[in-house]
Amino acid sequence: MDRKFPFTDFQLGDELAGKRIVVAMSGGVDSSVVAALAAQSGAETIGVTLQLYDHGSAVKRAGSCCAGQDIRDARAVADRLGIMHYVFDHESRVRDSVIDHFADEYLRGRTPIPCVRCNMGVKFTDLFRLAKELGADCLATGHYVRRVAGASGPELHRALDPARDQSYFLFATTSEQLDYLRFPLGGVPKSDVRAIAQDLGLVVAHKPDSQDICFVPEGDYASVVRKIHPEADSDGPIIDLTGRELGRHKGLIHYTVGQRRGLEIGGLSEPLYVIRLDPENQAVVVGPRRALAVSAARIVEPNWLAAVQGRQVMAKVRSLARPVPATMDGDWLHFALDEYGVAPGQAAVLYDGDRVLGGGWIEETASALHSAAA
Repeated sequence: MDRKFPFTDFQLGDELAGKRIVVAMSGGVDSSVVAALAAQSGAETIGVTLQLYDHGSAVKRAGSCCAGQDIRDARAVADRLGIMHYVFDHESRVRDSVIDHFADEYLRGRTPIPCVRCNMGVKFTDLFRLAKELGADCLATGHYVRRVAGASGPELHRALDPARDQSYFLFATTSEQLDYLRFPLGGVPKSDVRAIAQDLGLVVAHKPDSQDICFVPEGDYASVVRKIHPEADSDGPIIDLTGRELGRHKGLIHYTVGQRRGLEIGGLSEPLYVIRLDPENQAVVVGPRRALAVSAARIVEPNWLAAVQGRQVMAKVRSLARPVPATMDGDWLHFALDEYGVAPGQAAVLYDGDRVLGGGWIEETASALHSAAA
């Protein structure tokens, strides 16, 4: 490994010799390159992989992470780099704190984000403990975000490449965690990361990226929910905003707020969308697109990395949504303009430019139609 790269700054001081870096290695190309950069920095490097779910069923799955073939890939990379590598079994922890919660949320008619729950719980909490037990000076990951030195301490910022930015999924990172974390890839294009992996002869250089929900086979999240809650496929009425039944649905788990396709309702004068899910009555409530308009959302379990009350911020309410102007007032996030597709169970993440101010979980929303009528 003679070649040196200009973005190996782990911010542990000018001299990294004698320091120890633990790298979270999922078996993908990103974390593998982080391990390589750490090894080249002069610090002692230790790779840690958490087995997060049944690796036996995932051995041949492309796009998975932290299981089966991925563990073997991480070990092969560690061997190539000449660093120590440990695997810790956290399958039961993931099942209890992430997968069961994922299924429960769908049963409640909500739209969960298991990746955030995994990051804020099993990955960061447990990896922090393991890294500190190993005497590490920092924990490095392959996430595409930036850790920027600010006047009051380290700040969390978007990645320079907006197409790779993962800051939405890391809003729950605490200030204490941020002080210990390092994100070497936040300013690096993905193409460069793969070039480094290929240059170093890593077996994962051309490995496909992992999928958003790694424990869901072929994207069939309904099968995961059914396995835990067989009653999740119970049918029920599809009703309009007045309560009139328009048809029947095949289970709440197959529908999300804002969905248009798959309703299978004939004779409509205008397109209808899922406005909300009513688990108490096992009903899917539909209406015209204008009924999706939301003026505000109540935020719970917040994690703030900076002051947000009373200031104008940019709010991102879905991972693929564009940030929109908004203002926090107590627990309520008020949108400057009506926002669409805001679903309970999703996260609202607030920004000031590229800086992540924090965020929380959307518990309920205020309809813009009702607000206008009032």
